[in-house]
Amino acid sequence: MKPHDRKYRCIQRIMLVFSLLVWVGGIQGFGLGSKDESRKGSGDRALHPAIAVFIPGVMSGSPLYEMLAEGVKQAAAEKSTAERRVTVTVIEGGFNQAEWEGRITALAASESYDLIVSSNPSLPALAASVSAKFPKQRFLLLDGTLAGNPQVYTLRYKQREQAYMAGHIAALVAGEAGYEGSPAMRVGLVAGQEYPAMNEVILPAYREGAQQVDPQCTVDFRVVGNWFDAGKGAELAADMIRGGVKVILSIAGGANEGVVQAAFEAGAKVVWFDTNGYGVRPGTVVGSAVIYQNKAAYEQTIRFLEGALPFGKAELVGVAEGYVDFIEADPDYQASVSAPIREKQRILIEQIRSGVLRLEE
Repeated sequence: MKPHDRKYRCIQRIMLVFSLLVWVGGIQGFGLGSKDESRKGSGDRALHPAIAVFIPGVMSGSPLYEMLAEGVKQAAAEKSTAERRVTVTVIEGGFNQAEWEGRITALAASESYDLIVSSNPSLPALAASVSAKFPKQRFLLLDGTLAGNPQVYTLRYKQREQAYMAGHIAALVAGEAGYEGSPAMRVGLVAGQEYPAMNEVILPAYREGAQQVDPQCTVDFRVVGNWFDAGKGAELAADMIRGGVKVILSIAGGANEGVVQAAFEAGAKVVWFDTNGYGVRPGTVVGSAVIYQNKAAYEQTIRFLEGALPFGKAELVGVAEGYVDFIEADPDYQASVSAPIREKQRILIEQIRSGVLRLEE
């Protein structure tokens, strides 16, 4: 091998090692500081607990993941003292789901985090795989379920309740708008991608909520194919509206922007999911069926830091427990939705909250 070839290959190896160290060692630290490498292998974990928040996507434009990080950091701040400092590192996993397991494996292999926190229906299966290789690594996962793994705690929201409330308000608003020219009422749902919770829980429950208003109501279901293409979201929404849909539930991440814009331009309406979306486009967004992810992340992180998080358990929470809700008090909702419709929606929510209407998962 020529001297200049050896030098070139040496530089390549150095660059590769440096890139791996950058990703595993520090990637993106936010808030309460990044991990302390001197802690690895030492006996001071109780005094310096470290938590990694793995974002299955990116933070920007993802309020649900922003709430996840916010809740964890709030808990860490409250439980930090002069003697015991809790650190939180936030890592963005990107949109390529095929890379998530490798990145979570790297976090576990670093042996630098007492707890990995994340939120996504696909994360429990990934955590199960990683936990088998790293028996000391523990996980706190929201919006997913896995029971019986002593390293994993999951908390899943009752998305059937959430989607049912969204379908109910969508049909109420669509009915008031009228659907002349169509044989029956139709409402829309634009999803970023298809996944088990969407196909088996959200879509059927959305349809059921709408059919509580009109038994003949159908759902026009479209899929963007990713969580960021606003142009495709707008195209799908516009086509729905041309077909007679007056109200669309949008669960499409960054593509929600395109759905809202298309609805605004055509005079149609949008129902928001997971967070309060009335302020996104007042008058166009007429419903917000939410989950309180920041509350869940905060409370479960507190339980972990107090040594009370029941690993191996899978919990399910909804409206009655205060984790799922429909936002009624927002002035934009009150200004854009008529009083008779708001009253009908209020009655439905109270029926779910009191247990009069039970929506089993």
